[in-house]
Amino acid sequence: MTILRCPRPLKRALGLLSLMLAMVGSPSQAGCLDQARLTGVNLAGAEFNTKALPGIVYKNYTYPSTAELNYIAAQGANMIRLPFRWERLQQTVNGPLDPAELGRLHTTVNNASAAGLCVLLDVHNYAKYYQYKLGDPLPTPSPEGTTLTTMFIAFWLALAAEFPDANKVAFGLMNEPANIPLNSWAVIAKQTLAELRAADATNLVFVSGGRWSGLHDWFSGLEYSNASEFSDLHDPLNRAIIEVHQYTDSDYSGTHTTSTGTGCRPADQFNAKFERITEWAKTHQQTLFLGEFGVPRSSECLLTLTRFLELMDNNTWRGWSYWAAGGWWGSYPLALSGANQAPAPQWEPLKAFFFRAGEDETSPPQPPVPHPANP
Repeated sequence: MTILRCPRPLKRALGLLSLMLAMVGSPSQAGCLDQARLTGVNLAGAEFNTKALPGIVYKNYTYPSTAELNYIAAQGANMIRLPFRWERLQQTVNGPLDPAELGRLHTTVNNASAAGLCVLLDVHNYAKYYQYKLGDPLPTPSPEGTTLTTMFIAFWLALAAEFPDANKVAFGLMNEPANIPLNSWAVIAKQTLAELRAADATNLVFVSGGRWSGLHDWFSGLEYSNASEFSDLHDPLNRAIIEVHQYTDSDYSGTHTTSTGTGCRPADQFNAKFERITEWAKTHQQTLFLGEFGVPRSSECLLTLTRFLELMDNNTWRGWSYWAAGGWWGSYPLALSGANQAPAPQWEPLKAFFFRAGEDETSPPQPPVPHPANP
């Protein structure tokens, strides 16, 4: 069945006019906090080549150029999710942040902010650091009893001190923490959030679900599920957002990237899954963000992509970031095109749903009712 999107030409025109008037005479703002919805793309590259760690920049991995950032903003996005590797920013156990890599992060954030893009810093490590997993003891000469969890929290506190501007930068604690038990990750994530707030970090904090953060299996588990372990996520600032991921192929992994066959499940197969997690979030006063989703270029897959965007067009979803954009993707079927390339067809549904201030909402949604203090 063809999916039809209700036309909104007048509403969009008024929204764009409002946005342009608001921007007259004032500098571009990233708007992590003041945007009601954050809608954009993963601008990948800094996490590439995990077998070369820390690796050589612009040979093994890359950061987005100013031209890439400007192009993403020109399509209508107001944010990027920026994956990077922990081992490149902190190259030795309990060591300092690497000045050169930190400089590249700062440059990217500043260039993105100048383009009007919020940056979601995404530690793309799957709950590992080199061969260690969160919770593992660290080798000497680390203090006795020190674990990778202790180091992880200290790493985030150091990173938060480097990026205190909450309207430019948001924090993504850990991408797809599949290397440790789901319930262990839930404890670590909540502890890290609490330590960031105790250190007066006011940035948005995105907390991924355990395992692969899959929306499709959010309620799955014999003893623990993401639904049970994150229903009580509490942030005194009401700026914690639960991040989920969802791909459309046969096993939801995003690895079957052909345009036919297993490339995409039909759009209708996702309706109940999105509706169920949306109701769960409403019940438990949580806010959701779809941090990764992507499709090949077939017409069926574009219908599924459009359905995803329709199902998130409500205040329970703070937004989404498509996987992925960036200059090093080559022929990757899910990739978005860049400047001076033939436009990828995935851009059209994304552009129809990019948030425009003043169009769908005039101010950020009211924060959810705070949870009572945890016992």
